Amino acid sequence: MSRRCELTGKAVQAGNLVSHSNRKTRTRFLPNLCNVTLISDALQRPVRLRIAAAALRSVEHRGGLDAFLLKAHDEELSQGALVIKREIIKKQATA
Repeated sequence: MSRRCELTGKAVQAGNLVSHSNRKTRTRFLPNLCNVTLISDALQRPVRLRIAAAALRSVEHRGGLDAFLLKAHDEELSQGALVIKREIIKKQATA
């Protein structure tokens, strides 16, 4: 399982820890990933995702999982999130 948010694509970043004496030590900055279960209104079922805490706030701000996925770019989404997005689009087309 990779350390990447399934909705926003936020991943591990590399950088330096810089001390007071200006010595640099390489380090990895990990995203704050959480395992969450979100409810899809269109599909009427829960969806388990591994997303960043900031992405969870963005989902709530946009009005839920369905609204977030419909507005998100396909390049940022994981394969599982893309499948869910296509299911939502198909369900809305038939309704």
